[in-house]
Amino acid sequence: MRATGTFDVADFTPAPVPASEIKTALPVGFATMRKTFTGEIDGRSETLFTAAFDPGSNTGTYVAMESFEGSVAGRAGAFNFVHSATTTGSDRQAEFLTIVPTSGTGDLAGIRGAGGLAIDEDGTHHIWFDYELP
Repeated sequence: MRATGTFDVADFTPAPVPASEIKTALPVGFATMRKTFTGEIDGRSETLFTAAFDPGSNTGTYVAMESFEGSVAGRAGAFNFVHSATTTGSDRQAEFLTIVPTSGTGDLAGIRGAGGLAIDEDGTHHIWFDYELP
């Protein structure tokens, strides 16, 4: 089954990163995020976000772990999902999104699957899950 929705970032709060002896050409950052979702995917999430990113060229890679609470196609509960992508300034490459196995609760207990994210030119963020439920 597939469920789709859009989301807004309600909060993006950078957090300190411990000092590292390893110096690379791109700094590594860490932040927490809160998102709100509407559509067949409806609810909210809290996100742990880390990236190595050059804001001057919009080039880098991120990894995010999200804890989602709400509903998917009318079934309520919570679960975790993880996603990652690389950008070279004008595109997204090596995209990955998967639902964390055994993380579902409520009507979403046992959810599993994958999905994706897309961003329109106007900044609208889309999400979809291709999922199965027992």
